[in-house]
Amino acid sequence: MAPRKDSMAKTPVQPVPEKRGYEFGGPLGAFAFVFGLSTLIYGFTFLCNDVSGCPAPSLLNPSTLSLDKLREEVGWPQEGLKAFFDIRVALWVLSYYLLSLVLYVFLPGKVVEGTELACKGRLRYKFNAFSSAVLILVGLGLGTYVYGADFIIWTYLWDNYLQVITVNLMICTTIAVFVYARSFSVPVPGQLNPDLRELAPGGHTGNALYDFFIGRELNPRVQLPIPFVDEASRTIDINVWCEMRPGLLGWIILDLSNIARQYRTYGYITNSIILCTVFQAFYVLDALYMEPAVLTTMDVIMDGFGYMLSFGHLVWVPFVYNFQTRYLAVFPLELGLKSILLILTVTGAGYSIFRGANNQKNRFRRDPNDPRVKHVKYIQTSSGSKLMISGWWGLARHINYFGDWLMSWSYSLPTGVAGYTIIESINSAGDVHKQAIQTPEVRGWGIIFAYFFMLYFGVLLVHREGRDEEKCKRKYGTDWKRYTSIVRSRIIPGIY
Repeated sequence: MAPRKDSMAKTPVQPVPEKRGYEFGGPLGAFAFVFGLSTLIYGFTFLCNDVSGCPAPSLLNPSTLSLDKLREEVGWPQEGLKAFFDIRVALWVLSYYLLSLVLYVFLPGKVVEGTELACKGRLRYKFNAFSSAVLILVGLGLGTYVYGADFIIWTYLWDNYLQVITVNLMICTTIAVFVYARSFSVPVPGQLNPDLRELAPGGHTGNALYDFFIGRELNPRVQLPIPFVDEASRTIDINVWCEMRPGLLGWIILDLSNIARQYRTYGYITNSIILCTVFQAFYVLDALYMEPAVLTTMDVIMDGFGYMLSFGHLVWVPFVYNFQTRYLAVFPLELGLKSILLILTVTGAGYSIFRGANNQKNRFRRDPNDPRVKHVKYIQTSSGSKLMISGWWGLARHINYFGDWLMSWSYSLPTGVAGYTIIESINSAGDVHKQAIQTPEVRGWGIIFAYFFMLYFGVLLVHREGRDEEKCKRKYGTDWKRYTSIVRSRIIPGIY
């Protein structure tokens, strides 16, 4: 998107792009991520299921394990891999993306300038993800009011879950290929750069697979040929749009589909699945409401947009993060009062830390004299930046990550000591009835699936913190040493 002409004295000239070494294991790691993570999502879908149990029984008895038996237990489709894709499902998923795009373009929104780029310009962003999400959720609510748990959206998502994963995987790959190919049209150093396009510091190593994975271009954008709307409305920042719209809201829509599935199966809804969905929905809606805060995240100011972020936003988030409610849809766990209070305490502490720290950071960056942050102590760096050394950020250099991780506990804790097996019985009418029960043999084995998000998220935040530290060392030099001598903890005060 072109910057406002009246905000620039002259057209920026493209500087020499910053260059960095490999991350995530380099090309070999990129190969493993591209092909391994999608396999993991399919694996979770099959191995923790509503056909035989979570996990599939044969996995607990390796001596009797056979491929044919495992296929039967996981509900492997008779058509094989052909069943993974359905054109009608693809059209429905694409219609969801189109709806999100239409709402972005035509709903009013707040226009905000991003952080300063290497070429000294600033991109402009339109934000209306929260109002878009509210409209979609209201529509789903009305459909549920009329049709109940049999509302077609809920049944369609559950019945075609495998195909929905595949379509989103195809979409994220297509977008990643598009932005990678388009990144080669970024102006070279010394050329005029009116559209403020830049290569990401870590994304132009020359290794095609790695650059495709990590992302060559920083903040790739497209302008839609739509008349009668302003420039901000027809300009799509692909990274921010993917991060804040289809996948994030899709996560909650899948949660709601899982609740409907539990009700259709058992005729009631448990407090565990309600708690889990409420926590996750609050996290998402809070992020959408505070959408401008995304402009200060590493995803926007540092990382290129490639397969890693495309897959993360559109596939990993909705289909890994909804797994707890998918588990509870099959195994209806009712929590006691002590368990509920424990979960509420953990998530309340996590949110207080996460939102309090992020709000303090954003307010301080916008206006250090804001009455809400003017008491915060800081050190002035030679680069002109101010580093906070009191308040939330005096406790740990990445205290917000600690809050974020604590909140993730509340998504897994409602599943209890996870694991169930499916038993079949025949009633007097001759109908086969399936029931999920927890036996001593399976108790705890479902933790591999139900608690995966919490463990993965902790590893992700530690890794991200390390990348943040490296970036800050390069940016602030000796000032960073002085800062870390004052704020010693990285994420957890006094521990790490």
